[in-house]
Amino acid sequence: MRLFTGIALPPRVSANLARVLKELRPLAPLNWSPLENLHITGKFIGEWPEDRLKEIQTALENLNPPGGFEISVARFGYFPNPHNPRTLFAGVQAGPELADLASKIDETLRPLGVARETRPYSPHLTLARIKNENIRGLRQHIANMTNFDFGTFQVSEFHLYQSSRSPAPLYTPLATYPLSSVASIKA
Repeated sequence: MRLFTGIALPPRVSANLARVLKELRPLAPLNWSPLENLHITGKFIGEWPEDRLKEIQTALENLNPPGGFEISVARFGYFPNPHNPRTLFAGVQAGPELADLASKIDETLRPLGVARETRPYSPHLTLARIKNENIRGLRQHIANMTNFDFGTFQVSEFHLYQSSRSPAPLYTPLATYPLSSVASIKA
């Protein structure tokens, strides 16, 4: 099974993104992320044996998370850079608590054999994957947009998700972990 941790978006932020994606999707034939899959990744775990799922759940239950914090979703960007884009994303701005949560998850799962993250944490929402498509019209449309603010929300929990790849990507929450306490809620 493929696993990751992440923060779900509230309906208001999802609705704002849906409105903008409705404008953007016809402008380029990209591999667009389904709206229901948009999330802020905390830690990509990768392939994990199903018979060891409880180990990850127990480790995350014992995590000492930061308290709740605020996240703003605004603006667009390209990974790895605007000159050679492979991903279109919406930006995520937060205080140090978000990076602290990602770091704590990373450190908590390392003793189980989950590889440590080597890149700096860069929170974002993956909107589309770009191969060799022409995105000139998409870029022009984004450059002419005036409202890049998709909303701000209070984070009070994160989730352990399972990612299924076929036939279409589906992210299923397996457990929910409150930020104010160490108890988890099974999904």
